[in-house]
Formats: sequence, structure tokens, C-alpha cells
Amino acid sequence: MSETSVGNRQLLKSAFVQALGIPPDSDVEGLTYQGIPQWDSMAHMILVQEIESALNVMFTTDQVIGMSSFEKAVEILKQHDVDAGT
Repeated sequence: MSETSVGNRQLLKSAFVQALGIPPDSDVEGLTYQGIPQWDSMAHMILVQEIESALNVMFTTDQVIGMSSFEKAVEILKQHDVDAGT
């Protein structure tokens, strides 16, 4: 991974930690929507805002609805030319 993608991935992880109120050492990359109690519909909207703010993007409604996991967030970011690694 490039330095940029590593930095973006870290920003994405931090957004998940902040939005979901989970410990920084959590396995963020394995998270899925409603896979943990913290990731409910309200937290999902907070997560979207955190990611948009951290990575300077604006998601479409379909992208917000489709963001069902950390890896899906990485894929969606690619649609905005943001490389957060694979």
C-alpha cells in the first residue's frame, strides 16, 4: 500500500472508532452493519458523517445505504478516487 492509502485507511479506521464508540484496538476491518450492538441505524449516520468529514467526500444515498461493512466503505471510497487500500 502507498503512504496515501495507509493514511486514508487509518482515517477510515478512526472514523469507525469515533462513530461507533469502540476501543481503538478493535478489529475495525472485520466490522459489519449491525454485527455489533454499537453499529445501529443512528450510529450508521454518524459514521457516514465522520467518513465524509475525515476524507472530504460526499456519499450518495445509495452509497450510504450500501455501506454495510468496513471493506464496503473502502470500495465506496474508491468510487470517489480515495484509495484506502484493499
